[in-house]
Amino acid sequence: MTDMGPATGPLSIEPVWLNEPRRWRWSGGELSLSTVPGSHFWRRTRTGAVNDSGHFLGTRMSREFTAAVEVQAGVGHEGDQAGLMVRLDAERWVRCGWEFTEGGHGFGTVVTHAVSDWSRAPLPSVPEWVSLRLTRRGDTLTVEYAVDGGVWQLHRQAYLPAEFRAYVGPMAVSPSGPGFDLRLRNWSLRPL
Repeated sequence: MTDMGPATGPLSIEPVWLNEPRRWRWSGGELSLSTVPGSHFWRRTRTGAVNDSGHFLGTRMSREFTAAVEVQAGVGHEGDQAGLMVRLDAERWVRCGWEFTEGGHGFGTVVTHAVSDWSRAPLPSVPEWVSLRLTRRGDTLTVEYAVDGGVWQLHRQAYLPAEFRAYVGPMAVSPSGPGFDLRLRNWSLRPL
């Protein structure tokens, strides 16, 4: 996966792994995978560390799009997260999805422009499935989520330069635990 230059038209290519997980399978519209311990996407904030070892299955898109997936929430360790990522290059990306942090289930988004920032919404119960949807229009990326088929909630709107192509697709990280097994279903990606 290479860094992307300015967008020149509607491009979509077959998905490509950045940091392929130890085990994965795509079958019947469902992706199952096992994360590698220590896998993470993070840049500089708080610890000064730069991590670019998380798992990401990206499809290149060069124009506005909507992407969606459902993540099976599971037993997690601190920092485990699974969901979607939009990546322009190693220093500009957004990852979001179900996460296990601070001892509980939540929905989190990390926006990175050279340094990472993090926003989190605790989930009111232990969900079975968390749905997430990303919409890129112009220079804005809108992040929404729903729990167990419920109502869509706006989590965040973030800046993402419109003139650059992006890779978008499923993502997972396990920064501190032994790794975990997860399932993602109903993956969709369509240009607007």
